[in-house]
Amino acid sequence: MADMQLVVASKRVEPQYVEMMVPLYSYGCERKVKKTLSHLKGIYSVKVEYDQQKVTVWGICNKYDVLSTMRSKRKEARFWKPEDNVEMEDDEEEEPSPSLPCKGFNKPSLALMKARSLSWKAWKKVFARSLSF
Repeated sequence: MADMQLVVASKRVEPQYVEMMVPLYSYGCERKVKKTLSHLKGIYSVKVEYDQQKVTVWGICNKYDVLSTMRSKRKEARFWKPEDNVEMEDDEEEEPSPSLPCKGFNKPSLALMKARSLSWKAWKKVFARSLSF
């Protein structure tokens, strides 16, 4: 106990409301949103209004972290107030975009990979069956 140091917090941290506009297509989406946000640390409650496409989160949290978590499930999620969205867009523009192409474009398609793996006998059967119709 003597080795422990007590640190007094200089600011009083208070819970805040984060309101987001999230496209919800079904009541299953509503459950998915509630489940995703309720597992975040510091979140006290999640209220989803399906008719307004609005999600309200109450807790001790960073609103940008909440939005990024929500965007992992719904890409079109944004803050309810337009001025908050402007701040978010400014942060995204500062990040440098990668100049190299994605690695996924160099891979052949799955159909080509399967076609290459067929033996000569399998090819013969495929063409024999297709000509019989």
